[in-house]
Amino acid sequence: MKPLFTAVENVSRRDVLKLFGATGGGLALSASCLGWSPMLMAQGEDARLNMFIAIGEDDKVYLTCHRSEMGQGIRTGISQVLADELGADWNKVVVVQGLADKRYGSQNTDGSRSIRKGFDKMREMGAMARSMLEQAAANQWQVPVSELNTAHNVVMHVPSGKSSRFGELAVAASQLPVPSADTLIVKPAKNFTHIGQSHQIVDMQAILKGEAKYGYDIQLAGMLYASIIHPPVFGSEVNRLDDSDTRQVAGVIGVVRLPVPKGAPAFQPLGGVAVIATNSWSAIEGKKALKITWTGSVNDSHDSTVFLKQLIERVQAPGQMVKQHGEENTDWPKDSTMTATYTVPYLAHSPMEPPVAIASVTDKGCELWASSQTPQRAAQNVAGSLGIKEDRVKVNVTLLGGGFGRKSKPDYCAEAAILSQKMKAPIKVCWSREDDIQHGYLHAISAQFYQAKLGRDKMPQAMLQRTAFPSIESTFTQGAHYPADWELDLGFVDVPLAVNSLRCETVEAQAHTRIGWMRSVCNIQHGFGIGSFVDELAVKAKKPVTQMWRDLLGEVRKEKFVGQGFKYGNYGEELARHPVDIARYHGVIDAVELGMKKGHQLKDGQAWGFAVHRSFAAFVAMSLLVQVDKNNKLRVLRAVAAIDAGRVVNPDRVKSQVEGAIIFGLSLAMMGEVSFKEGKVQQSNFHDYPLLRITQCPDIEVIIIPSEASPGGVGEPGVPPVAPSLTNAIFAASGIRIRHLPVNQYLTV
Repeated sequence: MKPLFTAVENVSRRDVLKLFGATGGGLALSASCLGWSPMLMAQGEDARLNMFIAIGEDDKVYLTCHRSEMGQGIRTGISQVLADELGADWNKVVVVQGLADKRYGSQNTDGSRSIRKGFDKMREMGAMARSMLEQAAANQWQVPVSELNTAHNVVMHVPSGKSSRFGELAVAASQLPVPSADTLIVKPAKNFTHIGQSHQIVDMQAILKGEAKYGYDIQLAGMLYASIIHPPVFGSEVNRLDDSDTRQVAGVIGVVRLPVPKGAPAFQPLGGVAVIATNSWSAIEGKKALKITWTGSVNDSHDSTVFLKQLIERVQAPGQMVKQHGEENTDWPKDSTMTATYTVPYLAHSPMEPPVAIASVTDKGCELWASSQTPQRAAQNVAGSLGIKEDRVKVNVTLLGGGFGRKSKPDYCAEAAILSQKMKAPIKVCWSREDDIQHGYLHAISAQFYQAKLGRDKMPQAMLQRTAFPSIESTFTQGAHYPADWELDLGFVDVPLAVNSLRCETVEAQAHTRIGWMRSVCNIQHGFGIGSFVDELAVKAKKPVTQMWRDLLGEVRKEKFVGQGFKYGNYGEELARHPVDIARYHGVIDAVELGMKKGHQLKDGQAWGFAVHRSFAAFVAMSLLVQVDKNNKLRVLRAVAAIDAGRVVNPDRVKSQVEGAIIFGLSLAMMGEVSFKEGKVQQSNFHDYPLLRITQCPDIEVIIIPSEASPGGVGEPGVPPVAPSLTNAIFAASGIRIRHLPVNQYLTV
């Protein structure tokens, strides 16, 4: 096989290593070594985009994270996997943020897929570097490479007592042929030193010292600031503009109309008017001074209360069949049939850091700095907005102050690029909290209908379920009024209930605003629906809800959904690698049941609620302990969660992600609601779209189920069971059955 570097390429490699901070030469590997898309070593600063592993003569190990860091700890997790196979000393690891580059493969940091999709490839990359270092040592010492091993940045030959630091072998290793992936031998799990261990996130000290760089922290010489007033109703545009008062505001230097999107919104800017100023305050004050009249829109009459009533009516009537397990049941006796309808309102992501992007457009192209979950998509979107080739857009990825899916939609990046091109200066587009809530991509409003025919034992013999919500596909395709198949895979058709007849249907729902994915996506409404209905079935049958779940899940098996009228997408994973395993459902149910029994004697008005859900190839059971007093004041006292996410890389991060999911889920379930009147969002900031306060947060226990299964998702699976476990607990404590979120419509929170 051709060596990784020719003589000419060695110059480039040395430049790359210097950019990383290494002294002298060394070893650098790119993803092309594993048969990924070709990755040529480039001259100068751009070369560092190509690196996954670089080892300098300074003995430091430079590991590239090609995903975005938004608090989930991925810069640490990916580095742990690489370092483990390499045998690196964690104290000598330097993490380098990869910029947007198609040659990395997908950089899309959503769907809880970074470790799930990258675990094996990262291990191979680490094993490749290790094998080259070991071969270099074997050549020097004239010993069999099979007698060598690595640990703590050292290659060792135990029989002779010889050892060399990585830095001493790096240059020699770089001259060797790159081993093919099929010859690599990865470590057995028993030899892991970093994988499975809790490591403090690599950015912790920078965060604690205030040195971490988020999107809002970026400053460029000559940079201007933009604040944008977007159309108040989706689909409207500027009719008349009077900016005379705005231009009198000190610091304002320009007013720019943004182009109006054509067709489906996708990730195009919404349009509106941007105020450009020398500082953010002037831009905001200038925006307030604009006088605008807007054109009409087909969405002018959208009222979320009326629309939700329509969705509730529609799910009561027959819809389009998407799944049929067993023979269709047509006999629904009134005295033995249970029905319930559950609803979830529009919801906003509300990350602590609103969307922000800085663009500098010159004759050479565009350089972007953005808190983006999808830098490749940002590059593509910016290129399309500017009418230039994608390879002329460079995207620098900052730390993200939260994302939850909002920052994988790069409309704000395009806004910055368009304005920079117009003003011929670097532009920072700053979305406010009001912009974020009123003009973002919302989680869809929805209604879910469940019906069960009960036998004499009060167990379901047949079930029917329908779902209605504006599809995310409407954001990309005009006229998409039914959910996409992949949306139905998220907690609707994929719950493996072992009933004789199970039918799933969808009904029509038109979008009146931009709809987008949010943390756990359609599992939010589907998890609430099925988690609540199973509890109602358990109450009817007079058995613990945990036992009802076991009974409904049926015999231990790996469900394949054969012959049910749909092809299950399984979050993009093969069922053989990530099966829908009933035994793993039982495992998390059992663990939470034990956790509920520990350490709390129930008082009057207190009760536990339970739910379990599989999403993103992970299994989560959740139980919340609540207290409802005589004045209908709700307190959430304790949460016990168990997660089986397969093999875990960093237990501390898994625990924190589940904790965060509980807090996120409680915010949505207790208080989350975006409403529309006359086409306009009624909420604007945290005073009317509140997030959970620390005094509302329960004590949280997270149980991680040990597993050797392939890694599953972690960031999103903890959200779906939160809402049903909360409302189920409220019913058990007070007798109040809440089927329509948020909870604060009924109780004081």
